[in-house]
Amino acid sequence: MGQYAPIWDHTAAIEVTKDWNGIDQVLLRNSQGASLRVSLQGGQVTSWRNDRGEELLFNSSKSIFKSPKATRGGISVCFPQYGNGGSLEQLGFARNKIWTIEDDPPSLYSYDPQGKSFIDLLLKPSEDDLKFWPHGFEFRLRVSLASDGSLSLISRVRNINGKQFSFSFAYHTYFSVSDISEIRIEGLETLDYLDNLCQKERFTEQGDAITFESEIDRVYVSSPNRIAVLDHERKRTYLIRKEGLPDTVVWNPWDKKSKAMADFGDEEYKQMLCVDGAAIEKPITLKPGEEWTGRVELVVVPSSFCDL
Repeated sequence: MGQYAPIWDHTAAIEVTKDWNGIDQVLLRNSQGASLRVSLQGGQVTSWRNDRGEELLFNSSKSIFKSPKATRGGISVCFPQYGNGGSLEQLGFARNKIWTIEDDPPSLYSYDPQGKSFIDLLLKPSEDDLKFWPHGFEFRLRVSLASDGSLSLISRVRNINGKQFSFSFAYHTYFSVSDISEIRIEGLETLDYLDNLCQKERFTEQGDAITFESEIDRVYVSSPNRIAVLDHERKRTYLIRKEGLPDTVVWNPWDKKSKAMADFGDEEYKQMLCVDGAAIEKPITLKPGEEWTGRVELVVVPSSFCDL
């Protein structure tokens, strides 16, 4: 392990190992036994476990573990595009690039004033990236694990270009759930959404909560900064708190689309739900030298307690 040997103290532990492709991945643990794992492949969070060792993120059993593609599940960073159009990949190229640990090793063993252990990652465009998206940028991603087991992601994108550019963004987050038909989302009621199953036509949410009976692929626009995903069977609620991310994507492929995806099990749609903090309807525009910040914090609480 050399300079990446685990560091243990009374608060947390941080360790770097290799993944299935020989790419570095960082494991953060807190003193309560919670953990998260992030790969330098895409800056993707591949695991988030609570203090009982229960996995909170969904990862498909059919995932294709082949660099440079992101695996199906976890939390991936979608930049500079989310959706179809143009010469870029549907969910952007950031999730398929190798990130670097910024200022390693000092920042590798870092704790902020709130007691969070974190890793700072950096992505800069390659020559190939500039051919498809000719904009100079620096993308810094901080992934943190708090003493209470909550996970936070902070993205900072700086324009180091000579001209302004625009981008869309999302934290593509696969939550592990007991049974999709028993799940409800609160916090998005009465909002307008763009329905990707209907050519992005705009509708207004009519239900007092979102429940699931068929495929759903929507972008809820101008959404609140706090949203709850309630899992009745597991008596667990995911709280999503976001800043700088005005939209929320909700996606579940249901049965027909699941069978059409090579890297997704036919029945796995029942155990997952994507709820993404995002900036899609109105792309982010940065002038030269400007920086944008978008953050999300994920907290798990008993369903008997839910304070949006």
